[in-house]
Amino acid sequence: MRPLAFWAAMLLAASARLAVAEPYLAVQSGYKCSSCHVNASGGGLRNDFGLIYAQNVIAANTLGDSATAWSGKLGELVRLGGDLRANGSRNEVPNSRASQQFAVDQMRLYGEISVIRDRLSLYVDEKVAPNAAENFEAYAKYADPARGWYLKGGKFYLPFGWRLQDQTAFVREVSGISMTTPDQGIEVGYEKDRWSAQLAFTNGAANAQSGSGHQLTGQLVYAHTAWRAGLAASHTRADGGNRNLVGVFAGVRTGPIAWLGEADLVSDDGYPEGRRTLASLLGEADWNLAKGHNLKVTAEYFDPDRHIGEDQQNRLSVLYEYTPIQFLQLRAGFRRYRGIPQSDTQNRRFSFIELHAYF
Repeated sequence: MRPLAFWAAMLLAASARLAVAEPYLAVQSGYKCSSCHVNASGGGLRNDFGLIYAQNVIAANTLGDSATAWSGKLGELVRLGGDLRANGSRNEVPNSRASQQFAVDQMRLYGEISVIRDRLSLYVDEKVAPNAAENFEAYAKYADPARGWYLKGGKFYLPFGWRLQDQTAFVREVSGISMTTPDQGIEVGYEKDRWSAQLAFTNGAANAQSGSGHQLTGQLVYAHTAWRAGLAASHTRADGGNRNLVGVFAGVRTGPIAWLGEADLVSDDGYPEGRRTLASLLGEADWNLAKGHNLKVTAEYFDPDRHIGEDQQNRLSVLYEYTPIQFLQLRAGFRRYRGIPQSDTQNRRFSFIELHAYF
């Protein structure tokens, strides 16, 4: 195996857990993403209800009481939060020596200032470790709670599909829209009853340097107490070639198990050989074994080019999550990659243990 391919695989594995959202919790509880997070489409800073849910529902045991636990508030108009993820991982690539390491995946801080309560706010999501600090979100938001509309401008994550905790999931990598790829522009949204909708007009990753085009991304979600379904689409106009995405995603709760699925189709004109059509699928089951215990199984499929046969890739993952007390979670997982026999990196094994502290 070539050294470059090996280190590329290691870099991919090390970044596998960069972010915080877990949409299965919304499916299990019947709540919308905006019920627990400041961001309407999920992830990042938790609101009052999100912190209460984390302390009293997710955790196996609750230590102390509300008076001695983190409330997220500094005064009445400032809210802070954060996430720390540290792990030990092992990567086994055929025809190569297995490698293992301990690392800090991320330390991220979130902040919101309510300039006008329930109306005008400033929000920031900043990575402070490892390595140099990096800003992921920084925007101003104006909301009309009575009518359900909001408008925000600045830098933010794009609304498309499930906001998964695993940013290396095929549906997040193939779409190019995840919590590692924010963009700059404006977004208008609607949050009312069980409907949720967002439409963002941004630069587009393909125009980051040239400013030659734009990206239009949006989604519409209906959330029932026992199920939800959404439709997402995106169009990027760029001198190097236009890119179109369409995705459908849904979740349903059956007893203690939450089922999630997403299917995305991408048409990309930016390849040197011409248009390339990519497809990706995700199936996930989360079994709430007991309070504080979750077993996650995911199956993924990726077709890099639908015009070429036998180039598909598959991944199967098993993950156990234990939340012994509020704001602290232990995770252990294993993933098996399967792809074309000629690629060692597409046929590797990856395992990890993780400590996740959040507030």
